Amino acid sequence: MKKILIVLISFYFINNFALAAGGDSGNSSKISMYDEAVKLIKRAGKLEKKDKKDKAVKLYKEAFNKLETANKKDKNNPDILNYMGFTSRKSGNFNEAEKFYLKGLSLNPKHNGINEYLGELYVQTNRIEKAKERLAVLKNCNCKEFQELELIIKTRGSKIY
Repeated sequence: MKKILIVLISFYFINNFALAAGGDSGNSSKISMYDEAVKLIKRAGKLEKKDKKDKAVKLYKEAFNKLETANKKDKNNPDILNYMGFTSRKSGNFNEAEKFYLKGLSLNPKHNGINEYLGELYVQTNRIEKAKERLAVLKNCNCKEFQELELIIKTRGSKIY
């Protein structure tokens, strides 16, 4: 009985180790591109806070390229589309940003991040009524995105976004 138990335990560990080592290379590269892009976006945000806009824009563009690669492998991921819109907006490409946000909302109309960032885009482009529509979608989410967009709408044009 002990020998059977040892064989079963050994088989379990060997099998799990082999599965963990193998992985799905397509999926892991998608995740890593997305994760790399998010890291670049965070770095760019820190540069923006230090008034180093040109350096930040370079990082946003680099992040966008990584997100584009991730999007090719996962076209129906609203999180990727959200950041594609975000990096486009931060790089000054408002029309492209809006397209990415709207595509993301077509996949997930209640996506908090997309609704907030699209609202910020509408404030930046002087479409306050449209921004208020995004705020209305977030109204019952009890989330920071609602509070942040509400503040931006109230201050209209502050450099919060």
